[in-house]
Amino acid sequence: MKIGLMHSLDFSKEALEIKDRLEERGHVVSLCYSVSRIQRGDLSVKEVVDLKAEGNFSDYTIAHDLIRWNWERLQKDEAILVINITKKGIENFIGGNTFLEMGFAHVLHKRIFLWNAIPDMLYTDEIMAMQPTVIYGNVDLIQ
Repeated sequence: MKIGLMHSLDFSKEALEIKDRLEERGHVVSLCYSVSRIQRGDLSVKEVVDLKAEGNFSDYTIAHDLIRWNWERLQKDEAILVINITKKGIENFIGGNTFLEMGFAHVLHKRIFLWNAIPDMLYTDEIMAMQPTVIYGNVDLIQ
C-alpha cells in the first residue's frame, strides 16, 4: 500500500523509524516535505524547532507552499498514517496541520490510520467522524 505519514514535525525522528518499519513490510511510504529534507540532510530538526520558537514557521510554510504540497502528495497515497504521540502534555497529540491533512484524506476517501488512540482535544468529535483505524503502534494492522 502507498501510505503517507502525517504528523507534527516534532515527531520527525519517529516518522523515519516508522517509515523503515512500513517499508520492511512492503509498503511504499511518502514523507512530508520537511522530513524528506531532514532525511536528505538538507534540514535539521533543530532548524525546524528554531523556526517554530522564533515564530517564523508560518513564513517557511508559505515560502514552500506546504499545505498545497502535502495536498498533492496525499492525492497519490492510498492511505495515511497519523503519528500521534505525546506533545505539549497532550497524550496522542494531533495538531492543526495534521488534522487538516486528515480532513483532506477523508474527503478523498483515503483510509486513515492512527498510531495511537484518538486524543482528547477540541476536535475529538471531528476525528471520530472520520472513522480512523487505530493501530496502537502495530504496523502489521495496516493492510
